[in-house]
Amino acid sequence: MWILFTLLAASMQAVRNACQKELSKEVSVLGVTLARFIYASPLAALYLLGLYQYQAAALPVFSGSFAGYVLAASVMQILATALMVVLFKQKNYAIGVGLAKSEAIFAAVLGVLFFASVLSPLGWIGVGVGAIAVFLLSGVRNLNELPLKTVAIGAASGAAFALTSLWIREASLALGLPFPYGAAWVLLFVISCQTLLLLGYLLIRDRAVLVALWQRPRLTLLTSFFSCIGSLGWFTAMSLESVPLVKTLGQVEVLFTLLISVFWFKEKLKRTDLLGLALVVLAAVLVMWA
Repeated sequence: MWILFTLLAASMQAVRNACQKELSKEVSVLGVTLARFIYASPLAALYLLGLYQYQAAALPVFSGSFAGYVLAASVMQILATALMVVLFKQKNYAIGVGLAKSEAIFAAVLGVLFFASVLSPLGWIGVGVGAIAVFLLSGVRNLNELPLKTVAIGAASGAAFALTSLWIREASLALGLPFPYGAAWVLLFVISCQTLLLLGYLLIRDRAVLVALWQRPRLTLLTSFFSCIGSLGWFTAMSLESVPLVKTLGQVEVLFTLLISVFWFKEKLKRTDLLGLALVVLAAVLVMWA
């Protein structure tokens, strides 16, 4: 089940990133980041309501630790998304996403060190193979091709996404609800918190960004829609399986990204992309067996 939700998340996230890239041509970084959340809360609420209509379940008992995990994940995902949008402006589309996909490595290391995650040797091999695959697929042939600033932004984005995922899993586990209700409650609270935080900031500091989003309703709505479906997949998968394994399998997103890169943005692929894609498949097989 976690594999299906991860594949759903990866495909939806690839489309959402493409929408964000288009939006970033005309809207500021924070505006593009807000587009990810602004219409997603009602969708998350409808999904949660639908679950309870389909089959009754216990209501959650919220705790201070749950609130802390939700707030930390919300702030960290805003930061991670903003850094990824900055990456879109630094290099081409595939490289930007590739650098941010260092998330799987950070999730493995941070998860084992601070979140009591356990990975088998096969799982570690899968994470390592996935990292090599993402490097090849990012389009980088020589590390000297990348400015230190770009590498730093990519690593920071990956680390921030990893912490977001780890705290989301902790929040879901803290509720103690059956599958998939815990993940659905976390989805609603995290998206709502992110929307309120960004809306409040922009209302005070830069209302022109909100006007810019209002003037681009179709692209903003599409970004929110695909983001919500992608988050639903990620949150649910991470409530079932450890974050490093979910994120390593989720690197198949790079395959979808490359297809979008070729057919939407008309960017050319290199020969090593085939090797990279083969390694993504190998990494996915390894973590599914781990």
